Amino acid sequence: MAKDGTTDGWQAQAWLCLRRSDQDAGTVHQGGATAPLKWQRGFSQDGGRLLLPLLHTAGGLVGGDDLSVQLRLEAGAAGLITSVAAQKVYGSVGRSRLVPQGRWARQHLVATLDEGTDLEWLPQELVLFRGGLFEQHTRVQLAPGASWLGAEVVRLGRTADDEALDVGAWRSSLVIRRGSDWEFVDRLALGLETLESAHGLARQPVVGSLVWAAPEAVPESLIVRARAAAAGLEGSMACGRLERGLVARYRGPSTQAARFWFCRIWALIREHRALPAPELPRVWPFQEDPLAAWSP
Repeated sequence: MAKDGTTDGWQAQAWLCLRRSDQDAGTVHQGGATAPLKWQRGFSQDGGRLLLPLLHTAGGLVGGDDLSVQLRLEAGAAGLITSVAAQKVYGSVGRSRLVPQGRWARQHLVATLDEGTDLEWLPQELVLFRGGLFEQHTRVQLAPGASWLGAEVVRLGRTADDEALDVGAWRSSLVIRRGSDWEFVDRLALGLETLESAHGLARQPVVGSLVWAAPEAVPESLIVRARAAAAGLEGSMACGRLERGLVARYRGPSTQAARFWFCRIWALIREHRALPAPELPRVWPFQEDPLAAWSP
């Protein structure tokens, strides 16, 4: 029982360690999870990368749920972590007489990458229902030569049902360090005021971010190509260079447009690093291939 008299939500954990196989047969893994989190079967991809989908079996988050994910990559390991389905966050505000202000659902992600590792964190989109409260904290620790690519797409309200987020809210904190240096710090908070403001989302229901913390500085030509990859997609898109890497932002009406643009940037990053082209995870429910009709 929580201090406010309501029932505690799920307190779930998932942990994972990726390492290079002793037989140099690619990346292997060891890990575990507590309900409702569950690791699905892993798949080997070209270049020795291991794809692992994470399943949330409860079907969605409610106020009081707290998910914790810990990832560790040992030297030389390469992984792609995704989710089996879109994550839903159900309404919390005004649903309980004991806690009318609602309760937050939270997710904590900690990733530690050793030297020469490569991790792509590409979950499917997050959907907040009317009155949903969700807060996420991501902390990434990088060794020299390690690469982190993370992306997220968030839909604020089920707009297909003419539902807005209303009094709900979404908060996100991302901190990336390389050794003792701060590589990237990003904090966002979206609520009713910022959803309506022209300087916020201007009533657009979808927001997305992609961040690549690269092993070294990237050329301006890569940023130019990433911006050009937005051609033909609806929404407002911007991409800028970090000291090492890049950051891309999406604001608009379409989760598909955000996903397509981020997939294209993903392909450009792979090409820039002379890595195999992306293999879309089979758990992604794309009806159209975001890379099929696009030429970088």
